[in-house]
Amino acid sequence: MCKDMTTKEHTLKTQEFTLNIGPQHPSTHGVFRLVLTLDGETITKAESVVGYLHRGIEKLAEARTYTQVITYTDRMDYLSAMLTNLGYVQTVEKLIEIKVPERAEYIRIIMAELQRMASHMVAIGSYVQDVGITGTSIFMYNLIDREKILDLFEMVSGSRLTYSYMRIGGVADDLPLEFIPALEKFLDEVPASIEQYWALSSKNEIFQSRLRGVGVISAEDAINYGFSGPNLRGSGVDYDLRKAEPYGIYDRFDFNVPVLENGDSLDRFLCRGAELEQSIKIIRQAIKDLPEGEVIAKMPKVIKPPKGEVYHQIESSRGILGYYIVSDGSSKPYRMHVRRPSFINLIPMDEMLVGLKLADAITVLGSIDIVLGEVDG
Repeated sequence: MCKDMTTKEHTLKTQEFTLNIGPQHPSTHGVFRLVLTLDGETITKAESVVGYLHRGIEKLAEARTYTQVITYTDRMDYLSAMLTNLGYVQTVEKLIEIKVPERAEYIRIIMAELQRMASHMVAIGSYVQDVGITGTSIFMYNLIDREKILDLFEMVSGSRLTYSYMRIGGVADDLPLEFIPALEKFLDEVPASIEQYWALSSKNEIFQSRLRGVGVISAEDAINYGFSGPNLRGSGVDYDLRKAEPYGIYDRFDFNVPVLENGDSLDRFLCRGAELEQSIKIIRQAIKDLPEGEVIAKMPKVIKPPKGEVYHQIESSRGILGYYIVSDGSSKPYRMHVRRPSFINLIPMDEMLVGLKLADAITVLGSIDIVLGEVDG
């Protein structure tokens, strides 16, 4: 479509054109394709195209035992594998109505909040790099701290990315003797690192100007679209499952839910940063109250839940992660469906981008913090 722009001096014709971003571009955070229609630098239409990474985990679950499915959940949100593990095993536990030992419950809280921190560190560091502020410096600082968390995960699970540490009825192994001292050392040191993140990012005037007022979504629209996690709370909606519908033993912990009002890219970013401090607070309480005892319940060798269906959800690092499982009484799920927050948080982006500039597309996409393994799970 051509547009005539007539002035006294000359006539200028402009033409809308289509630009593909991805699916291989690193700033799309994986194999994600964004098709933009542009009038000059202005976005007039946006279309998100997903499905390049589809692994069929929900279908694969039908041919695996309930225990074997745990390893597949690691591969969905590979930056929050402990949390995807936790959501799944708690769903099965709800289905078979089993009591998890107290020590295992506290260990799960520690691992879940460490994983939330590790995920947010990647989100913060990669986002600042996407926006083009401070080069790779802050990303490296974030990765250094994330590596310390991965060291802790390696102590308990032997792995640094896909852990399969959560088990139906508890956790795979007890904490090694060196774990708590190493964890306390990390908790003592990381607040200074968080201050360093802010000095290089949120306190940077150029960074603020790139994000403020960009990709705004109102509280009403955020709720209607199904936004959750920091994206929802960045729009002024005070809703966190750990507080609103506590699962596990979250009702025993004192912490705040960071909520900001503007609904823009900056507030979504700031919410994740504020959550780092609250995770530290939760972990310290869990260490203090950590009881002795068993770390896994007595379980049958083959898990065969009764016929029925169950839904359970948790507050993952990207929002509400839910598992729906149908049992036919066999050792394998008859059906499984996952409410994937990355996929749902992506839905309103096409509308959020219209009227913005081309450079803002990456700013908005990064602020939503998707992981493609979960989008295309």
